[in-house]
Order: sequence, then C-alpha cells, then structure tokens
Amino acid sequence: MNRDSTIVLNGNDLTVDEIVAIGVGDCKVSLDPAALERCRASRNFLEEEVAAKRVIYGVNTSFGPMCNKIIDDDQIEELQVNLIRSHAAGLGDPLKDYIAIAVMAVRLNTLVKGFSGVRIELLEHMQWMINERVAAYIPECGSVGASGDLIHLAHLSLAIIGEGQIYHNGELDDAAATYKKLGRKPMRLSFKEGIALMNGTSAMTALAAFAIFGAKKLLNISCVTGAFAIEIFGGIDDAFDEDLHRVKPHLGQLEIADTIRRLYTGSKNITLRSEMHEKIRDQKSDGPVYETSINVQDVYSVRCTPQVLAPVAEAIEQASRVVEIEANSSNDNPIIIPEKKKVIHGGNFHGQSIGFVMDMLCMAVATLCNISERRTNKYLDKSLNEGLPEFLIPGTLGLTMGFMGAQYLATSTTAENRQLANPVSTNTISCNASNQDVVSMGTVAARKAFKSVSNAKHVVTLEVLADLQALSFRNAEGLGGGTGKIYKILNEEFEQYNNEGIFHDDLVKYRKQLFSSQLFDDLSIYWEA
Repeated sequence: MNRDSTIVLNGNDLTVDEIVAIGVGDCKVSLDPAALERCRASRNFLEEEVAAKRVIYGVNTSFGPMCNKIIDDDQIEELQVNLIRSHAAGLGDPLKDYIAIAVMAVRLNTLVKGFSGVRIELLEHMQWMINERVAAYIPECGSVGASGDLIHLAHLSLAIIGEGQIYHNGELDDAAATYKKLGRKPMRLSFKEGIALMNGTSAMTALAAFAIFGAKKLLNISCVTGAFAIEIFGGIDDAFDEDLHRVKPHLGQLEIADTIRRLYTGSKNITLRSEMHEKIRDQKSDGPVYETSINVQDVYSVRCTPQVLAPVAEAIEQASRVVEIEANSSNDNPIIIPEKKKVIHGGNFHGQSIGFVMDMLCMAVATLCNISERRTNKYLDKSLNEGLPEFLIPGTLGLTMGFMGAQYLATSTTAENRQLANPVSTNTISCNASNQDVVSMGTVAARKAFKSVSNAKHVVTLEVLADLQALSFRNAEGLGGGTGKIYKILNEEFEQYNNEGIFHDDLVKYRKQLFSSQLFDDLSIYWEA
C-alpha cells in the first residue's frame, strides 16, 4: 500500500492486510461520515436511557459479579476511570508499538459500527492517535479472552486518558509529557466509554491479523521452495499433475499444486510424464534389473507438498475469514441498538472464535515447518541428497562444515513450533469470582500464533538458503519460468557459503529480504506473461 493512502473506517470491511498496513504506518485512517451518524444516534439514545434512570450494566452499575451494585449518577464517569486503572494490570514485554496501533485501529473500527454508545469526540481522538503514531504501552500478558481483552485494552485506555507511558513514533515516554509535547489534551471519558474501550477482542484480533499476514507469506514461500525442490532433484511431474489433484479435490490442494506447477512450467530439470517411459528405457542395461537415474517417485517432502500444505492453506483462509468478521463486529457489552430502542446485555466480547482459529493456525504453521525442515535435511544428508555435496559443502569435507550447524536452527525451531501447536483455547479457567466461568484464552492463542509464525520464518529462511546453495551446484540454468525469475532475484546477493563468513549474517540478510519485502506477496507475477 501507498504510505499516503487512507483507509476509511466504517465498521464493516476492515481487512487483515489493512490492519497490518495501519499498524506499520503504511496507511492513515479516516472515519466514515455515515458511520459517525450511526454513532451519534447510538449515543443520543444511550443518553436518553441514562436520563430515564434505566439500569444499564457498566454505565450505572458496577462490573462482573458486582453488577447488582448501582452507581449514583454523580459517580458514573469516575466509575469508568476506576475500571481502567484497576484493570491496567498486565505484565511482560510490551507489544510492539506497531501492534499497539493496530489494536487501537481494530477497536476504533468496532466502535465506529455505532452499537457502543460512545461520543464522536472519543472516536476522533483515537483517529488522531493512530495517525500521529501515538501508541499505548500494552504488556503482553494478562488477557483470558473474555470479557475480551480487559487487561490489554485497559492499558490502551490509559493511553487515551493520558496516564502511564505511551509511544510516539516508536519512542517510549511519560503519557502526560507526550501529550504536552504534541499540544493535545488527553480524553476525559464519559459514561459507558471506559467499558466500551475495554470490553472487546481487539488485542487478540490485531495480533491474529499480524500472524495471518506472516503465515500467508510463509505459505507462498513454501510453494516456491516446493517448486525448487522438484527442480533440484529432477523428478517426474506426475505428483503435480492437475488430473491427479482433481480426483482428490481439496481446495487447498488444488491451489498449491496449481501454484507449484505454474512456477516450474518450462523447466528443463523435470522429466515430463509424456517422456518418462522412453527416457527410463533408454537407460536400460544388461541383466534382469537395471537402475534409472530418473526419480519415478520422490520422497514425500517433495512429492506430497500439495497434500501437506492443503490444510495449511485452508487454515489460513479460515483464520483470515474469522478475524475479519471479528474486526468488523460489535464485541462490546452492553450493545446499543437505537433504531430498536434496545440496550442488550450479552457476551459478544467472548473470544472463542479467535482462540480456536489461532490454535488451528499454530497447527498449520507447525505442519509447514515439518515439511520445510525435512526438505532441508534431504539437501544435507549425503545418503538422501542424490549426489549433492555432503552438508552442501563446496570446500574440503571435514575441514569446512557447510550447513551442518545451521540445520540445528531449523530442527530446534520446528520442535518448538510443534509444542506451540498444542491448543490453549480449550484451557478455560474460571475467574472473576466464577462470573467468567468459561473463557477463551484467545489472546494467549493469538500471541502463540504470532510467535509460531516468527519461528517459522527462521526455518523457511534456512530452506531458501539451502535451495540457493544446492542450485549453485546444479540445475540453475534449467529452472522453469517462475522459479527462474525468483532464483535470479534471490541469487543477486547470494554468495555460496564456504565457511569464510558467519552463517548468522546470511540468515539475517535473507530473512529480511524474504519477509520484509513484497517479493512473495503475489506469486502470479512470476508466471504471468
């Protein structure tokens, strides 16, 4: 996205990519005028209800199991600040400032839907914070995911009212000092606004968006490394034949097979099915048995790439769908529906849907790591690598170690991701005096998924380096149209690893190139004419 572009928030169509773009500063935000009118109507109706002495949870009642304690009108604004200060009780490393900005963007988008009863001034203040890169200091630990992200969003709310610490353009400082420097006053919250800010799923949703964004890129790169693998080992194209996959038509499988097939089209390294019989028979020698150099079937980490990555692709798609629904939902409590004259108490703040798909995403990413790590192992093991140098060593075997040490990175990180694939959304623990007796742990699941994706980037980066090292020995000249274009880009700064440098430096350089660029956002550009 263009850094000058603006995303209009209306509560209905914010996407995963847009959440990330706002967070990292690629886009600013504006507020849809029609949405603001809905918000104004919601606030007006709520004010009428308060004036009419209606009893409304979190407005003129206390919270949780103390909801039967009714608050005098003179204290209902103090109630909101007390809620924020008491629940700003997180610990641990803070979320990155760009994630904290994404959290605020998601929260703003849900409030703009017009069912939370907050004032326009609050929405405009949050818009200003996002566009000025003013981000809350949000410790990572504390949310049980119902009533939403109470602790995370309490820290977000502190930033809005000018208490605690906040980031400005990535620099952490005292909140009051930052507001003074920017010539802006913090918000003074009115009734309902503290609970409206806090009682929702915006932290887990923003974290989930970043996890999904990274997972999509991982999947694209895994298709590229899958295509490189069949080219490096020169197998038969049967395993990616369209008709093969049409008889087992999982959508993800069809998609992955089609992508890899398009990437290697035109390859001189792969034996085409139409030519395999003649080429194999041409290698016949005397005797009852002869051995061919052509792989009639490759190992599963090469041959079964579409089948293994199919559920990965489908899990990413499902997670993206759920996160976008959540980001465009009213996950507050109570919900204000002015046109029906309703103030409804319920549980839209519950994060089970996010928790569930984030656990699923962790399984998907661990699966992606499994196949990546095994392909890397095949390149390095002299008993499996079909004539490549042991450990891809270009120098003297034994004196130089090649990729021997680097493999441990992939192996250990894959093991860690298998552990992270264990579900947490099933681990409900009753709390809040058993008022919150079934909780989602959705934010823990989202944090876990974010970590899993970060780990997987290590594994896939090493596989890409192994691909480039292997192609430095053979088959680079015969690459297909798509794989050839990608190889040319990646090979521009590649130097065959020969133990003269520190391996870590190559990993850092290529991890940044792979995941901090747009090289793999859209693979179709590599096969289009």
